[in-house]
Amino acid sequence: MTITVNKMELASKVLAVILLGVAAYFYSAGESDYAFAAAVVGICSFFLSMRFAIKRRLAAAETSGIKDEGGK
Repeated sequence: MTITVNKMELASKVLAVILLGVAAYFYSAGESDYAFAAAVVGICSFFLSMRFAIKRRLAAAETSGIKDEGGK
């Protein structure tokens, strides 16, 4: 079974939402250290999902023949 970029992107977004929810719980419980750690990992997961989306978009543009002319 292969893991595609789409699945990795979705998994990263789901993980980000879960971790941000956990961070909100820890914040409301008064555990600010755990809240900070969960929020940082959740934000990193979100940006990782954005990286997968950008990588997929760039690969699609490359296969379709659209290239950056560099200002020409």
